[in-house]
Amino acid sequence: MKEISVIAPIFNEEENIVRFIEKTELALKKQFKNYEIILVNDGSTDKSKEILNEQALKNINVKVYHFTKNNGQTAALAAGFEICVGELVVTMDSDLQTDPEDIYVLLPHLKDYDMVNGRRATREDGMAKKIQSKIGNKIRNLITSDNIQDTGCPLKLMKKEVAKSYKLFEGMHRFLPTLARLNGFKVTEIPVRHYDREFGVSKYNALNRMFKGLKDAFAVRWMKSRILNYKFEETN
Repeated sequence: MKEISVIAPIFNEEENIVRFIEKTELALKKQFKNYEIILVNDGSTDKSKEILNEQALKNINVKVYHFTKNNGQTAALAAGFEICVGELVVTMDSDLQTDPEDIYVLLPHLKDYDMVNGRRATREDGMAKKIQSKIGNKIRNLITSDNIQDTGCPLKLMKKEVAKSYKLFEGMHRFLPTLARLNGFKVTEIPVRHYDREFGVSKYNALNRMFKGLKDAFAVRWMKSRILNYKFEETN
């Protein structure tokens, strides 16, 4: 089995870090002999840094990196993509609202696709967020001419080539499937489980997602309109 890299941004998740590592390892060990869990500390102000360092000392499969300040989710994922060495790459949030076991739900689809985007079959974090997510995805798809139903689902599985192809700007973590298609890769979307957050609080609010997401969607549309599309003449 190929080596796999799991990348998770960390921002004030002191209550979830150990749980996340344990559950992720338990899942990975079922089929992967070689794996790494990359945890990028995005300027946490709680005890996350200390806990991360302790876990890295205990476990050679846990690789910890600390930003000097809070740079945002896109920066944390971009750093993970740059660092990772696995032939397969997974992105997840450390709050365990998606299940590491569902990596195996996505995995079979890499036979036909380069990236598999999880789609939360149910949303267990309140009616308001369900409505916001549904509206947000429809608006993003309308602007970017894409058909991804749940671009915000943190659980994504991709081949290494996809992860290494990204040149991300702030806010672009919301458009990873669309950007993969822009880079010439085949993308599909598969339902996965979703759970309510047990510890900690969400780091994003409705206004944060709506206005930044709208601005970024227009940026992605501009990028799509500027794609270079050339062919060489056939030579005898």
